[in-house]
Amino acid sequence: MLRSLSTKLSDLKSKTSTLSNGLWSYFHKPTSETPKLTEPHSLTVSYLQKSCGFSKKSAISASKKLLIETPEKADSVLELMRTHGLTQTHIRDIIANRPGLLLANLDYKIRPNMELFKSLGISGNCLAKMLSTRGSRLLQCDVVRTVEFFRKHGFSDEKITMMTVKRPRIYFCDSNTVFKPKLKFFMSMGLSEEEVVNFVSSQLQILERSLENQIIPCFELLVRILGTVENIGKALRVYSEVLLRNVENRIEPNLSVLISHGVSEGLISRIFMIDPKVLLSSTHRFTKIVDEVEQLGFDPKTMKFVLAIRSMAVMRETGWEQKLEAFRSFGLSRDQVYSAFKSQPWFMLTSEKKIRRVMDFYVNRLKIQPSTICMKPFLVRISLEKRVIPRSSVLELLMSKGLINKDISIFQAFKITEKEFAKKLVRKYQQALPDVVDAYSGMIRHKEFPFVSQMINPCDV
Repeated sequence: MLRSLSTKLSDLKSKTSTLSNGLWSYFHKPTSETPKLTEPHSLTVSYLQKSCGFSKKSAISASKKLLIETPEKADSVLELMRTHGLTQTHIRDIIANRPGLLLANLDYKIRPNMELFKSLGISGNCLAKMLSTRGSRLLQCDVVRTVEFFRKHGFSDEKITMMTVKRPRIYFCDSNTVFKPKLKFFMSMGLSEEEVVNFVSSQLQILERSLENQIIPCFELLVRILGTVENIGKALRVYSEVLLRNVENRIEPNLSVLISHGVSEGLISRIFMIDPKVLLSSTHRFTKIVDEVEQLGFDPKTMKFVLAIRSMAVMRETGWEQKLEAFRSFGLSRDQVYSAFKSQPWFMLTSEKKIRRVMDFYVNRLKIQPSTICMKPFLVRISLEKRVIPRSSVLELLMSKGLINKDISIFQAFKITEKEFAKKLVRKYQQALPDVVDAYSGMIRHKEFPFVSQMINPCDV
């Protein structure tokens, strides 16, 4: 009996050992081994590697979504891509995103669409970018019909190309049911075909917005604010994105704020014409700006009130403070800067970088007192490179030769138009002093301007 039990235990131990070795072998296969693929999938993986440049891992992954039984159809797809300027890298990236393209029916829409894109000048890198993100969906849209629709409504091929590259998803919409009602509405509002084309091509998102819920309410507001179609056209040229905004939550409350401060409809119209973005500020911030402008002493019944609001609204509070600090770094007080702002509200629209450059030139090169600059705020806005330095060079040269005297106002010399300056101070003296032309064109530059600094007449300040 003991012998029989011993034999059974020995047999059980042997079977357990065999099972254990088998399980160990199963769970510890070499990591380099991959499951064997069936024959059709093997062909797909091989094709993706050899013809499309896939890695083995990528090819195996793509083969789960694709089955190439014969290479002829896939070859024709790749050949079409190559004839439209797509490189092997382009093809690999496109097929990786849209492997189903390799089995597409080329003659149904894909070939005509690609030929049309090519006729619009879209091929190579540009086409690759479009296809890598939109792929088969874009190529299977009725591109030909959509392009013909836009051509029929006055869009040039150049505009259509720009629109296609900028927003290829426009081809996902049915042009007659989605686009046509909107174009018809714009025309019914009195906009010319050219204005509609320019507006739509600059704000393609408008084609996808609701006519009833977005576009019509915006136009109704514009009509109420601006009055005429001509003014609406001007406002859209300045900021066409206004039709994409939420007028009920942004513009309407801000209009109420202006009206409550006594701003007339005419001035509200002017601010909208100058910069519609101003009325799209958050109502909390807009109210704060309007209150501050009024506290500074601006009259709500004047254009300066509107311009002051615009100057503050187009920049962040931190930007405003940084500009104040730039002026203060040259010894100016906050009150002096605000005095200049009250005189010329666009004074603070100058960038901080330019403020520091022009102040440095005026103060350290021309020896103009910072307080004087605040009393002549236009000096900060004019171009240093195009106006101030060339004119300073001309004045320095003429003064050094005794052709003009210090009684000429330097501020007037900076303020007059290019035509006036050239007539009075360049052409007048070019016979006697040919170098004056070189100085005016920037070919003669001075490091110091001792003569020009003598032209600061206290009576001009």
